Amino acid sequence: MADALQGPKSYFPSIEAKYGRSIDEWIELLRPHAGEKHMEQVAFLKEQGMGHGHANALVHVFRAEHDGA
Repeated sequence: MADALQGPKSYFPSIEAKYGRSIDEWIELLRPHAGEKHMEQVAFLKEQGMGHGHANALVHVFRAEHDGA
């Protein structure tokens, strides 16, 4: 099980299941918010109906791997 998701990405399967969008779709929704502060990006996702923990995990990956910072 070396390919098991760890860290913030471990939330991705439940994010996709709970909110009905793929992670790629969420990343695209966040793109216009690149460069904003972390908590501003989290607030945007919460406005879309996402819970705080899921939003925080997604923003962490967005900033680290998708030029979102």
